[in-house]
Amino acid sequence: MNDTITLRGADFTLREMTADDKDAVLAFAGSLPDHDLLFLRRDIRKPRVVDAWIEATESGAFSTLLAEREGKIAGCVALYTDPLSWSPHVGDLRVLVADTARKHGLGRHLVQQGFRIALDKGLSKLTAQMTADQKGAITVFEEMGFRGEALLKDQVQDADGTAHDLVTLSCDVANAARRLEAYGIGESA
Repeated sequence: MNDTITLRGADFTLREMTADDKDAVLAFAGSLPDHDLLFLRRDIRKPRVVDAWIEATESGAFSTLLAEREGKIAGCVALYTDPLSWSPHVGDLRVLVADTARKHGLGRHLVQQGFRIALDKGLSKLTAQMTADQKGAITVFEEMGFRGEALLKDQVQDADGTAHDLVTLSCDVANAARRLEAYGIGESA
């Protein structure tokens, strides 16, 4: 996949992540506010974590799409699955968008791409996590068919040691895909 899309007047190129993207991913992660990274299980600003992510993408455990704008990563969507777990039908969706790319609808488009990947993989359920105070992200996911499933109190700590709650949202992939199709955006998803 290597598609160029225009979202609210801004052009983005979507493509799959490769091993050659390590430095660009590290630069992207380093440009994000610390708070935006708290929902991730690992700190993607660390080279060895990005190495593991790339390896997991190459092995198929992650499906990762990057969105580039003007030669820099502006966002990404990663879908993690574990076919050897008790939940091979579930994918964990992770979406990040740079401050400079917000307000263009890129996050929403990346979630739609996550649905497309989930359908291609035959998954029946998606989950997503974020800190409870990320109201904009929660709204986007809810508009895409996700619903609150759990609130984990004081689940993550920022660099200052302040605890933050994590919210887990989930959705039924087939139902959400039908809903998106009904709204005329199924081709994107």
